[in-house]
Amino acid sequence: MNKQDYKIHIIGAGISGLVAARVLEDHGYLPVIMEASDSVGGRVKTDVVKGYQLDHGFQVLLTAYPAAQKYLDFTSLELQKFVPGAAIFKSGKQIVLGDPLRDISLLFSTLFSGIGVIGDKLKILKLNNRVKNKSLADIFADKEQSTLAYLLELGFSSAMIDDFFKPFFTGIFLETELATSSRMFEFVYKMFGEGYAALPKSGMQAIPRQLANNLKHTTIIFNSPVSSIKDQEITLKNGDKIQTDFTIVATEASGLIQNLSNQATKWKSCDTLYFETKERIIAKPLIGLIPAADALINNIFYPTSFASDQSSKNQLLSVTVVKNHSLTQEALINQVMLELKQYCCIDSCTFLKRYSIPMALPKLDNLQYDILPSETRLTTSIFLAGDTQLNGSLNAAMISGERAALGLIENISK
Repeated sequence: MNKQDYKIHIIGAGISGLVAARVLEDHGYLPVIMEASDSVGGRVKTDVVKGYQLDHGFQVLLTAYPAAQKYLDFTSLELQKFVPGAAIFKSGKQIVLGDPLRDISLLFSTLFSGIGVIGDKLKILKLNNRVKNKSLADIFADKEQSTLAYLLELGFSSAMIDDFFKPFFTGIFLETELATSSRMFEFVYKMFGEGYAALPKSGMQAIPRQLANNLKHTTIIFNSPVSSIKDQEITLKNGDKIQTDFTIVATEASGLIQNLSNQATKWKSCDTLYFETKERIIAKPLIGLIPAADALINNIFYPTSFASDQSSKNQLLSVTVVKNHSLTQEALINQVMLELKQYCCIDSCTFLKRYSIPMALPKLDNLQYDILPSETRLTTSIFLAGDTQLNGSLNAAMISGERAALGLIENISK
């Protein structure tokens, strides 16, 4: 059979599905993507509200991700880089902490920040060297322990952990106890050290849009939710059945494949709320952290801080809540506005939109960096992709999509 004659379907037009399609195209196949929604991106979406770009959750691209460097054109994305540090709101003050080796303007504020003790600064340098000299393979082959246990083992003070590491990585791991694997901590820390955190100028959905626009021989069918998948058959929620030779499932598979029904992925959730403010209280493109144990807010950020001209413009403020709560939307908004005033002295803001994200990041154990193409094969014709196969990151989403496509190609070539 000619390559073009194979019926290959990909379920989900998220990052994994789009990369899988790219790999299949590069090998001469003509895949079809079935997407439940009306646009590409999966969990990476951007809306426009009152002229502001609102990402579905506070997300960033780490430019050091190897898979991102392989599959994305950073120049076309017009990446806007964060300053490598954070503004910490503590005791009524804003304290800027960062990496002075990468941004010299952070030197004095970091040295005299009062965050942690003197020994913590030396331990940061040792941590930098430790992670810099470890390969990604070594990181994911190392023993797993909680990030908190890892930091304590390295001798960091409780003050440094509570005031910096915990709030900063809570926003990344979407859990408040630093229970996430030390493998993920070292991986993310290494990526921050070797590149930058950045946002595309058009929002995070610019990433999947670029991937989709680069596809030349792939058909994407939107508004086509799938209800079940069997070998060589896909059933849509409207009852239509599609005959196929191979299927790559690049979305949550447990609800689609019968023998995975008891293997549903557990997820971490968060809330992101957007506000319009008249002024910006963080001078640079820095994330703002609130380390107070009783605060509901984890972090704040001004997406408009990247703009070169700030004169007489209102500002967009994103607020991330990671802690579990049972508040109504009105109560949540009121509590967040109260805390913005209490901790950050932001007393004038207008609510724009809330994103409640129950499936923000997969909750995984035994995190891996990579997977063999053959390991993505579930049945003779069904392959699995998605960051749930490895670790919760854009890098993992891309790698898993690539590996699933290569697994399918290997199977055809046998």
